Amino acid sequence: MREMLRTLYGYQAWANNDLFEKLMLLDPQAQTVELHTALRLISHHHVVAEIFEAHLSGTKHRHTSDNTTETPTLDALRTSVTATDKWYQQFVLEVAADQLDEPVAFTFTDGDKGRMTRHEMLLHVALHSAIHRGEVSRILWQLSITPPWDTFAVYLHQTQPSRRQRELLPTG
Repeated sequence: MREMLRTLYGYQAWANNDLFEKLMLLDPQAQTVELHTALRLISHHHVVAEIFEAHLSGTKHRHTSDNTTETPTLDALRTSVTATDKWYQQFVLEVAADQLDEPVAFTFTDGDKGRMTRHEMLLHVALHSAIHRGEVSRILWQLSITPPWDTFAVYLHQTQPSRRQRELLPTG
């Protein structure tokens, strides 16, 4: 299970980076509304990742909502997302296997109480980010910009090109 989490968070960092590369193609003047919407969506999934980072590490987060008040710049958001991706990649390398199934109690930003295992939190963050990357990709399509090829299979084959070798395929 831990190996799958390591792979999942490698994929997440790869997919986030590819999305930022595509967002660099937007014209901030001509595509202001679309860029703003994309930044708000990414900021939201990033804030949620930061909140769950605090839950996972047993620390207090700084957020009072599931998004920032001000919209960050593309460069600032990219820097922050990259740092958080690195945190998650390191966390899944270091967390003890028995800690993954331990429930952790926390409070949502709206005041509701919650309890999830660390494993569930990690899955939530990755799936939540993927949903919002998909929304941003739809914005890119509407602007006639081909979005990144954000699929797990593409990630595996780009990062492990040997998977494309014929002898690895089953015969029959």
